[in-house]
Amino acid sequence: MNRVILHLDMDAFYASVEQRDQPQLRGKPVIVGSPPNQRGVVCAASYEARRFGIHSAMPSVTAGRLCPKGIFIRPRMDRYRQESECIMGLLADTGAVIEQTSVDEAYLDVSAQYPAQEIDDGLRQALPLARALKQRIFLERQLTASIGLASNKLLAKLASDLQKPNGLTLVPERDKVLFLRPMPVRVLCGVGKVTAEVLSKAGINTVGELQDYPGDLRKLVGSFGPTLKQYALGEDDRPLDLNETTKSISSETTFLQDTEDRPVLRATLREQAAEIAAELTQKHLMAKTVQVRVRYGDFTTLTRQITLEEPVGEAKAIYRLGCHLLAWHKLVTRPLRLLGLGVCNLGSPSQQLWLPFDNCPDHTPTRLAEKVPA
Repeated sequence: MNRVILHLDMDAFYASVEQRDQPQLRGKPVIVGSPPNQRGVVCAASYEARRFGIHSAMPSVTAGRLCPKGIFIRPRMDRYRQESECIMGLLADTGAVIEQTSVDEAYLDVSAQYPAQEIDDGLRQALPLARALKQRIFLERQLTASIGLASNKLLAKLASDLQKPNGLTLVPERDKVLFLRPMPVRVLCGVGKVTAEVLSKAGINTVGELQDYPGDLRKLVGSFGPTLKQYALGEDDRPLDLNETTKSISSETTFLQDTEDRPVLRATLREQAAEIAAELTQKHLMAKTVQVRVRYGDFTTLTRQITLEEPVGEAKAIYRLGCHLLAWHKLVTRPLRLLGLGVCNLGSPSQQLWLPFDNCPDHTPTRLAEKVPA
């Protein structure tokens, strides 16, 4: 059966909600996170702030230095979750099979609604639904979304990133190989920092170079090689995950003696972050929520967490967020019996692609991409 998959991604979700709720913030560099004069991190940034290089998990002090006129706002997670429920309700009205991957992203399988004999016919028939969905979100929620439309999850996700914000991109099945060729290998599901470095040493930096590689990829990336080759060719048979079997990944350490020694705690967090990052890579996942868990000598246990707009997967970022949570919530006021680090709100890796169409040859499928105004 031919598949028709939409990927919807809200544009700068946290910051956009703040700009909608506070009209005086529209058009200004909004940074959702801790103030720049306090220890903390960025949870999200508006597109006006992103032009200064601001991104999720960046220390707030760094963001303040890069964007001195940035407007810092404390995150209101309850507000964002409430808005997410409204948006997901609009998606449910389409009758599609839905996989919600985070508070602001979801895949929609509408294959049953558009059972065309030719896959590209089915994709084109689904365009009015995508347009209508974007328009309804804008009219009812005063927010913009970007949608990618393709034959599988990999391509739909990349398509939704391509023309942000407020984009609508269709990737024809016949052109999927050309669509992928100019992109960096990091956009492919399962390719993290370590894998990208291994491929780069072999002279593979773009998906096109991966498509053309004549050797056995298993010699470079092990058993992931055949799957990686399929992804490079735009082939992805992953179904929508309706069970979310892996909901969280965590690591805990119980100390032989209660301790509040900072170097010991930092070393513990660093090891736990590396362990978690390795499992995320193995399962081709990233996380939007990082949490720490502490237990004191009297067995009192506390858990604190932070949720970002853009997912993280590298050990360094997870470690930094763990340190932030311990410091921000003043959790090390007495010796710890146990220290734990974990991630949840898991989903496929997200990459923001900035590929100007002017740099693409006329024969590439990006000329078929459609930008729909709000």
